Amino acid sequence: LIPRVHYCPLRWPRMGCPLTLHPFAHPLISYLCLLSRELLVSVALGQVLSLLICGIGLTSKYLSEDFHANTPVFQSFLNYILLFLVYTTTLAVRQGEENLLAILKRRWWKYMILGIVDIEANYLVVKAYQYTTLTSVQLLDCFVIPVVILLSWFFLLVRYKVVHCVGIVVCILGMGCMAGADVLAGRQQGSGENKLIGDLLVLGGATLYGISNVCEEYIVRNLSRVEFLGMIGLFGSFFSGIQLAIMEHKELLKVAWDWQIGLLYVGFSACMFGLYSFMPVVLKKTSATAVNLSLLTADLYSLFCGLFLFHYKFSGLYLLSFFTILIGLLLYSSTSTYVAQDPRVYKQFRNPAGPVVDLLTPAPTEPAVTYTSLGQETEEEPHVRVA
Repeated sequence: LIPRVHYCPLRWPRMGCPLTLHPFAHPLISYLCLLSRELLVSVALGQVLSLLICGIGLTSKYLSEDFHANTPVFQSFLNYILLFLVYTTTLAVRQGEENLLAILKRRWWKYMILGIVDIEANYLVVKAYQYTTLTSVQLLDCFVIPVVILLSWFFLLVRYKVVHCVGIVVCILGMGCMAGADVLAGRQQGSGENKLIGDLLVLGGATLYGISNVCEEYIVRNLSRVEFLGMIGLFGSFFSGIQLAIMEHKELLKVAWDWQIGLLYVGFSACMFGLYSFMPVVLKKTSATAVNLSLLTADLYSLFCGLFLFHYKFSGLYLLSFFTILIGLLLYSSTSTYVAQDPRVYKQFRNPAGPVVDLLTPAPTEPAVTYTSLGQETEEEPHVRVA
């Protein structure tokens, strides 16, 4: 039997004749094209988040240095108010189990803790700039990556391959290259008298960021994006309002309000709201680890803008750092992670009032392994098998 020959529209560059393929080759090429498209989409989504963070950094710099408005808590408070107005009110008008009161009745204390963690993560990192250098903040902020990896390993049961580890190392090397370029260019602004306090604040903020990102990934995969943002808006606005009244009311009174400052606050709030609204979409499509690796390029975007706005000194190491981080992202995203689901350690976030199952009782369970995909998740319930 002679297999049929499949002709595809691909042509050799100089011969002009159609490329003859085996019938099994066409599905393989289609799969590779789809994989490449998903890979580029996942990397591009992460870069959108980095651009939003770049906008947050630029508006914050103008507010603090040009207008002497040091109000990080008030800026976060504006974002939480926007989340409350959009997403919390959406939950309030829903019916059934997804209603705001029903969610608060089941797991209000979990979202309260998560809201406090998110508030303090933002505050600690911004506060650290008063005590330590910009280079130290950039390097120590990478501590969020091992935190996310460890939490994903133990709580989300994510398992990584060798190519993921190589991609992570390459991204961190790119970040170190950028820090070295900052030292050579003399960008050491932000150095204070007590550098140790600033470094500890960065490490604390990075740890809280890691906790928040992993919890966010778990919630948007197993519950819903609107529920997460609505609860963060509710508890974030409440507790950040209290912190604002206690710690920052005097600084807020010192602000010389005019249309420029108002426009900067609006720009900051818009970028922050876009970041919070878009990040759950990217987390559901990729993972918390991939998102944090993508965010390493945010400082480079801020730097490239600073070359024109603040006349920073340029160094070729910045370009080397940028492309090194992108190569690491491509390596990490080139293959999917997998989730090893063990019913003895996997506790569902949904339906806590359901029947109690003794997960510690030894039973002959068959291990289940589920491979994740770079595409959109299609299932609502987590794959949990209890023997």
